[in-house]
Amino acid sequence: MLYMSNLEEKRLRRGVMALSGTNALLRSIPPMEELLHERWALEFSHALGRGQVKNIIASALDEIRRDIRGGQRPELPLPELAELRSLSLLHSQAAPSLKSAVNATGVVIHTNLGRAPLASEALAAVNAVAGTYSNLEYSPEKGEREGRNAHVEGLIRRVTGAQAALAVNNNAAAVLLALSSIAAGREVVVSNGELVEIGDSFRIPEILAFSGAKMTAAGCTNSTRISDWRNAINENTAALLKVHPSNYRIEGFTASASREELAALSRDRGLVFMEDLGSGLLSPLNVPFAAREHPVKDALAAGADIVTFSGDKLLGGPQIGVIAGSKDLIDKMGRHQLMRAVRVDKMALAAFEATLRLYLAARQAEIPVVRMIELGAGVLRRKARRLLRVLREAAAKPGASGFSFSLVETEDAVGGGAFPADALSGFGVAVSSSSRSAESLAQALRTSCIPVISTVRDGQVVLHVRTLLDGDEKRIAAAFSQAL
Repeated sequence: MLYMSNLEEKRLRRGVMALSGTNALLRSIPPMEELLHERWALEFSHALGRGQVKNIIASALDEIRRDIRGGQRPELPLPELAELRSLSLLHSQAAPSLKSAVNATGVVIHTNLGRAPLASEALAAVNAVAGTYSNLEYSPEKGEREGRNAHVEGLIRRVTGAQAALAVNNNAAAVLLALSSIAAGREVVVSNGELVEIGDSFRIPEILAFSGAKMTAAGCTNSTRISDWRNAINENTAALLKVHPSNYRIEGFTASASREELAALSRDRGLVFMEDLGSGLLSPLNVPFAAREHPVKDALAAGADIVTFSGDKLLGGPQIGVIAGSKDLIDKMGRHQLMRAVRVDKMALAAFEATLRLYLAARQAEIPVVRMIELGAGVLRRKARRLLRVLREAAAKPGASGFSFSLVETEDAVGGGAFPADALSGFGVAVSSSSRSAESLAQALRTSCIPVISTVRDGQVVLHVRTLLDGDEKRIAAAFSQAL
């Protein structure tokens, strides 16, 4: 006969009771069909489809079962808990991944936040063609097919003074297409000081190799004179390539060849002179250091055969890349097999056309990027004071004690690889809390329904006002209230 001690009997009894209690809880979980007929489930079934809603609810119920089997006791009645867990997962799945955000960083052309916000005219142009058929590749006048580049080429020529132009889906594609067309199987000379890496591993040496061209580096990192360029040329050289330094600068003892010198050398040797301008400045900016960035038309006037640049940086338009310059070379690129792979869609073309028309009408100050960069101290101070009032009103609500707000001076930036060593003087609102860290508050703001992206400085959250768009003050207040 097997005997148990009193302690063993008690342990066994508790185990049986616990198992019985666990099974009872598991049996209390509402069945799937009952949940699927709830009003909230029916509403999500219309948006997501019944099958997807069923799978999401099943995941929520499995999570509850794991918690119960792991010894956790539900903090709510199981029908209510099942609904809350299901709704949390359903809202997460139904929400779009790509959504609006508030840029309170002071970085105007913020690559991670979508670079240039579009002008109202560009938004209207996109809306006009996005939901309808259009004459994207059709000429109603001729009654026949016509290339999509025709919608913007004439405008680019008028703004830049180029003989011809071609639009592709970004500047990396523009550089790749140009090099593949003019230098595949041959050599391209580039300065050692301009072998840059831009953004997410866009490296000039690798782009050259991918295009089929062979790179010949001239000069030194800090000094590449015209004689270095001349000595690097041989019988297999196809082009000289000048590259915008983007987000770095070489200072101190430096030397470089001018555009005019490179253009003259290219003409003398029968080569193509190509310049990757990067940021795409079309007209001078009204800021003290802007003279360091040359507009596209200056590069062409100096003798460049081909220039490439972005549409969504200093230009202030959609993501697009432009190749402008010699008609013979542009026509050759338009016939290249790579062209179809890098062509622009109708919405980007519509936005780009509208943005270019603003430049031609001398209305570029209405383009958000240009307007933000040129904002004066008085306007910025007034914006900061308005945001300060809005946040103080939000903090006056119950549960918001312990917060303090102050108007502060800031250092803003152009971004997008332009003027990396130059700061824009600005204003913002600093927020601090006696009960939570600045990092915690910044995280709460950026994880709100509409993310608010700020900076942290000296133990405070700083909201830069230069990069705020119309309505952003209310969005920040809502995010702050949600964070509480």
